[in-house]
Amino acid sequence: MTMSGEAGITAAEQEPGSTVTLHPGADGVGTVRRTVLPGGLRVVTETMPTVRSVAFGIWAGIGSRDEDLADAGATHYLEHLLFKGTARRSALDISATMDAVGGDLNAFTAKEYTCYYARVLDSDLPLAVDVVSDMVTSSLIEEADVEAERGVILEEISMRDDDPSDLIHDEFSIAMYGDAPLGRPILGTVDTINALRRDGIARYYHSHYRAPNLVVAVAGNIDHHRVVELVGRAFSAHLSGSSERPAPPRIGGEATPTLGGGTRLIVDDTEQAHVVLGVPALARHDDRRFALGVFNAAFGGGMSSRLFQEIREKRGLAYSVYSYTSQHCDTGSFGLYAGCQPAKVDEVLKICQEEFAKAVARGLTAEELERGKGQLRGSTVLGLEDTGSRMSRIGKSELVYESLLSVDEVLARIDAVSLDEVNTLAAEVLERRPTLTVIGPFEGREFAV
Repeated sequence: MTMSGEAGITAAEQEPGSTVTLHPGADGVGTVRRTVLPGGLRVVTETMPTVRSVAFGIWAGIGSRDEDLADAGATHYLEHLLFKGTARRSALDISATMDAVGGDLNAFTAKEYTCYYARVLDSDLPLAVDVVSDMVTSSLIEEADVEAERGVILEEISMRDDDPSDLIHDEFSIAMYGDAPLGRPILGTVDTINALRRDGIARYYHSHYRAPNLVVAVAGNIDHHRVVELVGRAFSAHLSGSSERPAPPRIGGEATPTLGGGTRLIVDDTEQAHVVLGVPALARHDDRRFALGVFNAAFGGGMSSRLFQEIREKRGLAYSVYSYTSQHCDTGSFGLYAGCQPAKVDEVLKICQEEFAKAVARGLTAEELERGKGQLRGSTVLGLEDTGSRMSRIGKSELVYESLLSVDEVLARIDAVSLDEVNTLAAEVLERRPTLTVIGPFEGREFAV
């Protein structure tokens, strides 16, 4: 059954077995549709008939912040294990099948969701649906694979630890959110990975990888009804039972994280000092996120931004310097990163703090506002030029927002941001208690914010 005129309907309000058009596109191009299958499995597609590829993804509404301490690292561990084999395919079968058609098969784990995806030629969509769905629904989680993959994940942790520009962001999360699920690293730690056992990971898998907690997202040269048919066939043994979506463990089980503030120093004999200075910001559903995005673009998002100009162009103090935003269901952060020679870290930090203070006192100029809007508009559109990015947009939106703004609606929200809105928000956010994290050869040093 197809329902029309229901662009604003959520999946929870949609009748199982029905299809709605979320956005009609132009002449069918960019049309976004959603079907809710029995059991609550959501299938969202975007039609791109001018391309010859398809991106197919399965999104699970479970991330690292949904782990308790005994399960820390289990979400990412499980992401690895789902590539190790099913009753129908060995690990080699999975990889060889996709390699044989030139497909790209991968996955990633985030704080609040996990995604498994493949990108293939449009003619190979049935294969991608079958392989990825088989992995997600029917992984064996065998003891031998758990033990073999333990070593791989420990190597991944070591690789992260050897890259301070990567490690600094995990350390900042610990400093900002403390020893809470949101603050802990997605990878887990050496101790938690060594403590995980097959039975616990398997329980975690069977508890959370259920149809109501999954979203199938597909973008490319596809027909929606054909996709629904393929997905229904691949999930046929998993579409019975209640379609009610359980709230993630974080909802009701984890209080809004306590925001730490203060300073965290990791002493390491690095050639560069790595610095993240940040403050609590906006949660994902806050409508002011568009204003914060415009501010971020102008403040530290490009070569003309304040941070780049003051720290790199005028003084040559750093090669890499930028600001960023991060949003979760109940909180978020605004931060800046800089990598510099250890002898210059005090000067770089002083400039960063001065730029925060200037933004609080005087905000952006009208010229900076327009430049920030233009940069955000351009990056939004240019970032959606391929099937993979389109699949990610509709899949993530369905999973964490349960609604989807069209690209034109997003651009309109950006254009509607006013100078007063940006500057009021910047003053509010940047005056919050800051958190500073530093990695470098600073034995015996103290840093203050």
